[in-house]
Amino acid sequence: MLRWIASRGARGLGVGGGAHPAVGLCHPGRSSSSRSSDAPRNQPPSSEFVARTVGVCSMMRLPVQASPEGLDAAFVGVPLDIGTSNRPGARFGPRRIREESVMLRTVNPSTGALPFQSLMVADLGDVNVNLYNLQDSCRLIREAYQKIVTAGCIPLTLGGDHTITYPILQAMAKKHGPVGLLHVDAHMDTADTALGEKLYHGSPFRRCVDEGLLDCKRVVQIGIRGSAMTLDPFRYSRSQGFRVVPAEDCWMKSLVPLMGEVRQQMGGKPIYISFDIDSLDPAYAPGTGTPEIAGLTPSQALEIIRGCQGLNVVGCDLVEVSPPYDPFGNTALVAANLLFEMLCALPKVTVV
Repeated sequence: MLRWIASRGARGLGVGGGAHPAVGLCHPGRSSSSRSSDAPRNQPPSSEFVARTVGVCSMMRLPVQASPEGLDAAFVGVPLDIGTSNRPGARFGPRRIREESVMLRTVNPSTGALPFQSLMVADLGDVNVNLYNLQDSCRLIREAYQKIVTAGCIPLTLGGDHTITYPILQAMAKKHGPVGLLHVDAHMDTADTALGEKLYHGSPFRRCVDEGLLDCKRVVQIGIRGSAMTLDPFRYSRSQGFRVVPAEDCWMKSLVPLMGEVRQQMGGKPIYISFDIDSLDPAYAPGTGTPEIAGLTPSQALEIIRGCQGLNVVGCDLVEVSPPYDPFGNTALVAANLLFEMLCALPKVTVV
């Protein structure tokens, strides 16, 4: 019986070079870095053959791999929250998102996307951040992502607070030059300083502008809302050429027409997706550090991400999930599903 389970589980998991099946069932095979186009790819195991409660906690129970070599895309955790201005806990986000991802399956019937038949995907584990030094953590993140993108692997990041997007975009710009940005959030994250510090989760995109990491004419911010310190909180973003779409402009409507406009604006050049879970209304995603009422719905989030299908997406992140404020796991479950949708929207994913 155990031999039968191992054979069925290994068949569902696929084989990756240096990878370990998430259910702990080792299976020898060809290195992923030298695979041919028809070689087997990693597949999340089916719950028909492997119980959802079995195995190492990886994203979608994919193999855990130490190196990005041979991968087309990878899930990466960045368990950092020392850039947080209000409620902490986002350091536990990657682990909780992985736990909830056991509910995900391999295909997307709504969009026709077949990500695991198109791409070699694995979980690269977590970046080893320095929880006592935010600047050093940013260095560690930047160096880790430079290795990932140099290997030709598209990272899908499990955050972590929004500070992490700054060093990730440093790595992205080093390879691609200034990138377009689809930023979905309740907040602008373009503040200059707080408590005398220029680096925290409210300032990543100000720092990115300072360093020329963004193609500012291709930056769109969606879902912005809440009280502010001035009557024109959008002034800085718009002065840089960003398009700002307040949450009020999204209420009670489909965002498919908006995403048609965004697609035209982004064109075929590289684009990065940064999705803060607090863009959603706290009724759907209470587990976050700085919740704001009257936000987006999960269906609108799907419309935004699915609207990126066919664009030149070079990386994605899902940040600010704080499990201590998410007692039933609803926020992490939404986050896991949105990361899967991001995977489905990547270039080279077959759509039927």
